[in-house]
Amino acid sequence: MTPPNCHHKYLVCLIRSFLCSVLCFALVHLPAEAARPFVTDDARLTTAGSCQFESWTRFYADSTEVWALPACNPTGNLELTVGGGQARYQDTSLSTSEDYVFQAKTLFRTLETNGWGWGAAIGTVRHPEINPGPNQHGNTYLYFPLSLSFADDRVVMHLNTGWLHDKSLSRQRLTWGIGSEINATHRLTLVAESFGDNLANPYWQTGVRYAIIPNLFQVDATVGQQTGTSEGNRWISFGLRFTPASLF
Repeated sequence: MTPPNCHHKYLVCLIRSFLCSVLCFALVHLPAEAARPFVTDDARLTTAGSCQFESWTRFYADSTEVWALPACNPTGNLELTVGGGQARYQDTSLSTSEDYVFQAKTLFRTLETNGWGWGAAIGTVRHPEINPGPNQHGNTYLYFPLSLSFADDRVVMHLNTGWLHDKSLSRQRLTWGIGSEINATHRLTLVAESFGDNLANPYWQTGVRYAIIPNLFQVDATVGQQTGTSEGNRWISFGLRFTPASLF
C-alpha cells in the first residue's frame, strides 16, 4: 500500500508514512474513540453536555489499586474530571492509602478523520501517599496531548509531552507518552503504549478494549510493567467506561 499524500507538517508526514508501510493490512472502518485503558491521553473530550465514567482495578504482586474518574463537559470545550483511587496492600502492617485527582482539559484543534488534533490538560493530586507509578500523576501536572488519525480512523496515534512537580521529592519531571490503537473489528480495539518521565525507566502497557454496547459501554484488560524491574512490579488491569450521549 502506497503511503497517502502528506497534508500536515513534516513530523505528521513521517509518522503517517511509517505507519502506512508497517500496518499494511485491511482493518474495519470505525470512528476514532480513545479512552481507557490508556495512560497516554488523547486529543478528544467527553461529549458536550454529557459525562463519562471510567473505573478500573490494577493488580500488583503485593497490592491492588481501585480507581474511579468521572468527567463532564458542560461547555463543549472544557472537560472537568474529579475522582480518585485507593491502594490496598497485602502486608497488613501498611495502611490503605488514597489519592484524589482534579483536572481540566481543553482542545485547541479538534481531531478529525485522517487529520490531527491537540489540546492541553492541567491538574493536581491530593493526598499523594500512593506511589504515582504508571499513572504519572504527581502533585501538580500539565501536559499537551496530540492525536493523529490514519486510514480512516482505523489507526490512531497519541503523543503526550508535559511537566510534573513531585512535591514529596521536591523535583520537577518532564513527562512523555506514546500510544497507538488499532481497530481490529467493529467492537475490538488493540492498544499499546509506552510512557514515563526523564528521571526514571519508562513503563509499557498493552491490551485490548471491547465495546459491549458501541459508543456507550466498553470493557478493557491490559498488562504492563516498568522496564528494568522484576516481574513482581508487573500489573494486570481491568476497566470499564460508560459514555452516555447526553445528560444535561
